[in-house]
Amino acid sequence: MSVLSKENIDKDKDAAGNQLFPVFLKLNELRVLLVGAGNVGLEKLNALIANSPESQITIVAERFSAEVVELAGRYPQIKTNHRKFDPSDLEGQDLVIIATGNNTLNAEIRSFARDRHLLINVADKPDLCDFYLGSIVKKGDLKIGISTNGKSPTIAKRLKEVFQENLPGGLDISLQQMNQLRNTLSGDFANKVSELNKATAVLVTPVKGHSATAKIKWILTGAALGAIGTALLYSVFQGLFSLDK
Repeated sequence: MSVLSKENIDKDKDAAGNQLFPVFLKLNELRVLLVGAGNVGLEKLNALIANSPESQITIVAERFSAEVVELAGRYPQIKTNHRKFDPSDLEGQDLVIIATGNNTLNAEIRSFARDRHLLINVADKPDLCDFYLGSIVKKGDLKIGISTNGKSPTIAKRLKEVFQENLPGGLDISLQQMNQLRNTLSGDFANKVSELNKATAVLVTPVKGHSATAKIKWILTGAALGAIGTALLYSVFQGLFSLDK
């Protein structure tokens, strides 16, 4: 097992700039507080339920959208409190998601949560978040998390679409079979790795047509061109405004 040198770590840090550490939480074993039940709250609730239908979620809000009420009503473990947030709502929670749409209230709730050393996600405020709800690709037991470090949810969404479209539907069957194969292998670790490599070689066999990599490159190229175009337009408008003065 290789050990990263301090020099390599510093190079990676300077090059990447992304300090996020990817983890997968057993959300069904944690308790989540969601403050806010409007459109943004609905988006967060959908993300939680889609990935962990058994999540223990408590929702606190003065106003609940009909969609949140309907969705929460499908899951008996979800609790709803139709009232103002109270600091006592944080007791016994593991994660806090704040989606009130009120920046002042969001900051207050975050401060209370910080005092209790809870992990916090504040909707549309990356600088105030301890964690992000990234785009997730799901194929049965396979999950791929995508993050742009809060810079571009749109790019994360497009990448998710590319992976979701190009990963074969039968991949979960392969995953289950690989698990069974792993359990039947004998010998030392090196031999098991060798046998698993042979069994998974088909996953990297080139196929005809456009590859997922090509599509990803197309998306990133489009994003770069869009950024350049925006910069050019900004320069033009700046020049026009300068002429008017």
